[in-house]
Amino acid sequence: MLIEVLKSKIHCAHVTEANLNYMGSITIDEDLMDAANMIAGEKVQIVNNNNGERFETYIIKGKRGTGCICLNGAAARKVQVGDVVIIISYALMEFEEAKTYQPVVVFPDEHNRQ
Repeated sequence: MLIEVLKSKIHCAHVTEANLNYMGSITIDEDLMDAANMIAGEKVQIVNNNNGERFETYIIKGKRGTGCICLNGAAARKVQVGDVVIIISYALMEFEEAKTYQPVVVFPDEHNRQ
């Protein structure tokens, strides 16, 4: 049996940009992606701590070292620059594997750096 479990999370990142006129996605600094074991194209859930919004999208690589957290397209309407978001990815695992799996959790600073 497969179950869906937390794979990785970027906890309390600050939104640096909201770009309504771009096809949907979230752009994440590639350093944060690496630290959180996330890849381009991966489906993620976004939780906005400021307004309670929860939605799903996919990742686009952002330039390394910039601290970029940019919501694009329709998702840009669910955030404001400066909002604090949690970016969550999940994975399907066998039940026994999931019992011992340790998710990766990244706690960026106020500039979205580790």
